[in-house]
Formats: sequence, structure tokens, C-alpha cells
Amino acid sequence: MGWLDKPSVVKRFFFTIYLICGVLLAAEFLLFGTENAHPHPLEESMRFLVYPIYGFISFWFLVLVAKPMRKVLIRPEDYYEGGSDDAE
Repeated sequence: MGWLDKPSVVKRFFFTIYLICGVLLAAEFLLFGTENAHPHPLEESMRFLVYPIYGFISFWFLVLVAKPMRKVLIRPEDYYEGGSDDAE
């Protein structure tokens, strides 16, 4: 049984995640209204398009990078078998 299978570890993990979410939610309410105090010039000129365009370009870049990475990271089908016929 691994250490991740223990219920106390799982409870502590979820408690930590919930605590982080709570702190971030509280910070969101405390900092409400301050996000546009000094906006980026691009964000100021294209208020509603900055984040969708940024997300699209980022995802497009990931797809383009993934194709050549596949050639580097791919392994033969019998990679985990060791390539020997003695196991039969």
C-alpha cells in the first residue's frame, strides 16, 4: 500500500487544496476593483479580445510543438518487454 492510498494523506491533500482555493477567493474579494488601476496597453486597447487571442495562440503553439516532440518521445511497442524472447 503506497503513501497516497492512506485516507489521512488524501484528507490532508484535499484540505490543502480547499484552503488554497479559499485564500484565493478571499484575495479576489479583497482586491476587487484594483485590476484596472494600471492595465497593460494591449489589454486597454483590446479589452475583450486579449485573453481569447492569447489562449488561442498558446494552444496553437502547443499543438505545433507536440508533433515534433512525438518523434522524439515515442518508444517502440516492445520497449517495456526488454526486446528478449526469453520471457515466453
